[in-house]
Amino acid sequence: MSVVKVMKRRQVVIPKELFDKLHLEVGDYLEVRLDERKLVYVPKKLVDRDEWYISVQGQKTISGALEDLEAGRSKEFESVDDLIEELDS
Repeated sequence: MSVVKVMKRRQVVIPKELFDKLHLEVGDYLEVRLDERKLVYVPKKLVDRDEWYISVQGQKTISGALEDLEAGRSKEFESVDDLIEELDS
């Protein structure tokens, strides 16, 4: 287990062992969320919208979404709160 100190400007150093195990690089992005009383950092990749759209994966995702819409496998919500309530159920 590693212990780190919160520095000025709320900076925290990721221990080298964990940094290497996660194959992180300087400039990478991390999603940060609160899970109960724990901070959870999840490595994320940003993808340029235009590159994703024309990629094979992007085209498959878009085609699948359009098929779902045409087949009626979608749902409309009156508000974001209604959507969140549905997701939580």
